[in-house]
Amino acid sequence: MGVLVLVTLLAPGLTFTTPDGWQPLVPGSSMRVAEFTLPRASGDAEDAQLVIYYFGGSGGSVDANMQRWIGQMEQADGTPSSAVAKKESRKVNGLALTLVDVSGTYVAEVAPGSARRNNKPHFRLRAGVVDTPRGPYFIKLTGPERTVGRWDGAFTQFVSSFRFQ
Repeated sequence: MGVLVLVTLLAPGLTFTTPDGWQPLVPGSSMRVAEFTLPRASGDAEDAQLVIYYFGGSGGSVDANMQRWIGQMEQADGTPSSAVAKKESRKVNGLALTLVDVSGTYVAEVAPGSARRNNKPHFRLRAGVVDTPRGPYFIKLTGPERTVGRWDGAFTQFVSSFRFQ
């Protein structure tokens, strides 16, 4: 990648290093503490989006969030997304980090509580929960498969940089 820049979140304590090339956005709500656009890969119609959420120490269990995110993806052959999702748990700088990675058709609600749903085939979702002394932070990256794949190394560096201070 390129030069990394240290960014401190507005929510208490969590810091991370932002990969070069990620474009910061002004968070769209008070629940979103950071947002980034990850520029599209050649041939993709749209960019990927990464959001970090903090709900003041709440937000549901790790497992409940993993299941909800996996449920936002459908497989073309009808296989349950839970059968193809890759899950990983590890420690990062003393913090418990749980990640999920699944591709398919992105069918999440267009907005929370909306009856309208996305219908985006060939998408990929990488999401996770990092547990901190002040509660969990939730990370969600969605976008076209090629674009998310283009940023795989940067995403790994990003989540590996989490620290609580």
